[in-house]
Amino acid sequence: MPRWWHDQLGREWLDALPTLVADQCRRWGLDVDGEPMHGSNALVVPVRRRSELYVLRLSPPGDEVTQEAAALQLWAGRGTVRLISFDVESRTMLLERLNTSRSLQSEPFSAAVPVIAHLVRQLAVPTPSDVLSTAAVAAGHVRTFEQDWLALDHPTPQTQLTTAIELADDRAQAQPSLLAVNGDLHCEQVLAADRAPWLVVDPVLLRGDPEYDFARVLWARLDELPSSADITDAFDVFVQAAQVPPERARCWIVVRSMSYLLWGTSHALTWDPPKCRRLLNVFC
Repeated sequence: MPRWWHDQLGREWLDALPTLVADQCRRWGLDVDGEPMHGSNALVVPVRRRSELYVLRLSPPGDEVTQEAAALQLWAGRGTVRLISFDVESRTMLLERLNTSRSLQSEPFSAAVPVIAHLVRQLAVPTPSDVLSTAAVAAGHVRTFEQDWLALDHPTPQTQLTTAIELADDRAQAQPSLLAVNGDLHCEQVLAADRAPWLVVDPVLLRGDPEYDFARVLWARLDELPSSADITDAFDVFVQAAQVPPERARCWIVVRSMSYLLWGTSHALTWDPPKCRRLLNVFC
């Protein structure tokens, strides 16, 4: 991400990465075992300890790496990559090695949706009551949707805003469950593995409604769904396979789509807001 190039702490972290990797390998008895990789906010280095294969994940300063590690510790490999060790000072995690060359993004969307549904169910394990709830997220949207919509000069029809606020309020008033939810679920963050066909990486721990983030799954690959019927068919497959209430799942698609449309428009994104509009047109 460009912020790491322009921020002083970010530049210092980038410059120190070779030393950070070498130091952590020495502490944990690891050898570098391949070319480094990166996403937008982390460096990932393949490593080995004798015959065991892992990756080091190094996060930049200010990243919520402690929360990420806590999420992986809670799931303990159930549907997610397994956390082997965590060093809070260097913001480094030692993780099991997955197949980084094959993500669920490479699979046809019709095959990916049942996988996502299975993972949603698998991740729904008991979680502490102090974890941020999907109800609290919805309550925040009730407070901010209208002012953000007005500030952007009415980017959707008024009826869609009204519906999104009503549905957000519905989910805000619901008694949240104590089941874990991944608040950052999409096909690119689901990798092929040996001990399971597919495992989630970089999850964000919430608690509440398991179907919370299916809207992201849809908008991330919406170009593969040319018609409204294709979208609703994918929705029907998901709710049946995930065993979640269809009306509640529709609530979250509307709420999450409105949320991302408003955020994306305010940040001058041009690619994703039109996809959110498509979803709102289908589900509102």
